[in-house]
Amino acid sequence: MDYTYYAPTGGLPDQNTRARERAHFTNSYAVIPRGVLSDIVTSFLPGWENTRAWVLARPLSGFAETFAQLIVEVSPGGGAETPEPDAEGEGVLFMLAGHLRLVIGARAHQLEPGSYAYLAPGAAWSVANDGDTPATFVWVRKRYERAPGLEAPESFVTRDTEKPPVEMPNTAGYWATSRFVDPTDLRHDMHVNIVTFMPGGTIPFAETHVMEHGIYVLQGRGVYLLNQDWIEVEEGDFMWLRAFCPQACYAAGRRPFRYLLYKDVNRHPKLGSPFPG
Repeated sequence: MDYTYYAPTGGLPDQNTRARERAHFTNSYAVIPRGVLSDIVTSFLPGWENTRAWVLARPLSGFAETFAQLIVEVSPGGGAETPEPDAEGEGVLFMLAGHLRLVIGARAHQLEPGSYAYLAPGAAWSVANDGDTPATFVWVRKRYERAPGLEAPESFVTRDTEKPPVEMPNTAGYWATSRFVDPTDLRHDMHVNIVTFMPGGTIPFAETHVMEHGIYVLQGRGVYLLNQDWIEVEEGDFMWLRAFCPQACYAAGRRPFRYLLYKDVNRHPKLGSPFPG
């Protein structure tokens, strides 16, 4: 199957362009359409050279609580020797465009579109763009939540094509998930998977669950139920869904509808009020 991965390129729309209306921000979900990922909303990151980033989500009252998500564009000659500033930060890099050299410990890996890297908390890693075109990737970050009797997981590197989609039960292959981590491995407190819907595929019920989501659409388009609203999304769009936000979707168009999905898993709910006093 021919998979593609949408990467933003920035720029600014023409002055005659009407403002887009697909952006949504509510107390239960947010939609950041690809059209707003322009030059004027990029950030520069301390410790990174020749690099800019679009920050899609960060821990914030009334927004994402458990994770941060960025799209990072590293220009030729750019990179970072100490990319992760949080000693307990874990992460996933998913390559969208270009090529990147990732070094974990003493081992080097060459990343290309579709490459996936899990970076364990406390891991020593660095990235560099040795090519002549920008390298763009999704970076999901989370502060690792340690649990009694469990060691932290190890870093690893793989590819989308090395993790064939697993058909969801009774869906005839129209809905499938590529899992990069064994769901029974309780060392992991987050999963970052790829969900694939073939044209006509659907989530036929409103999922309502404790996991928070960050969703980046890699390919195709679909219509997503977010709380009580049906929202059309396409490749390059980002969605944040808070815990317990009802959600469903169906694929539209003739190409597979695929997205990178973050969720927090495998830990006891914290007790007590989040608002002391």
